[in-house]
Amino acid sequence: MAILSLFSLEGRVALVTGASRGIGKGIAMGLAGAGANLALVARSESTLIKAQQEIQALGVQVEIFPCDMSQTEGISDLVTAVNAAYGQIDILVNNAGTTHRDAVVDFPEDRWDDVIRVNLKSVWLLSQQVGRSMVERGSGKIINIASLLSFSGGIRTAAYAASKGGIAQLTKALANEWASKGVNVNAIAPGYIKTDMTGAILNDPVRVAEFMDRIPAAKFGTPDDMAGAAVFLASEAASYIHGHILTVDGGWMAR
Repeated sequence: MAILSLFSLEGRVALVTGASRGIGKGIAMGLAGAGANLALVARSESTLIKAQQEIQALGVQVEIFPCDMSQTEGISDLVTAVNAAYGQIDILVNNAGTTHRDAVVDFPEDRWDDVIRVNLKSVWLLSQQVGRSMVERGSGKIINIASLLSFSGGIRTAAYAASKGGIAQLTKALANEWASKGVNVNAIAPGYIKTDMTGAILNDPVRVAEFMDRIPAAKFGTPDDMAGAAVFLASEAASYIHGHILTVDGGWMAR
């Protein structure tokens, strides 16, 4: 078998949450470039339509499914709708996320609940419902989006750090149960990427200088930098990789 054929996603169906912009869109573009058909999920239908038009230019089928991951009761209907459109889901990318910055002593309980619900509970429920069919047929790839805060606590981001620490452990727990069933569960931990979520940092020259001193690559990443890692973990080239947290961070964790 030619080695490059192991990276082909031709004919596969990938569901990507938070897919209308940022890291989710970058990953969706990468998966489409490798041949996967896409089910794009995000809250805003208008931004999904824009992403759909851009990705369709790569010659794959792209359907959109507006869904708010903070409303976890809608996840079952989402999975049903994607299965009705495509027949099955071969690749699940749990990317949707949110954050809130505040001192621990002032952190509002409702914001804590919001962050945990979107970043962790929705991932658990979506993985459970999509993973059930993957286990039954003996194949599937699940890619969770972790964070550098899966490894460190951060500052003023207690809920986000807790949720992303949970993602790392959930990834390992699912891998332990499903590796023998033919399902690969892994995660990508992005470094500091130019997205809306990092806007506060990118607009602060002092913080940017501090981060540049810590990043060996001496630059922030872009959503496109996540595409190769996602294609790899979604492909047969990664068939013996289970429960791994792949850092794509410009060398941050090596410093």
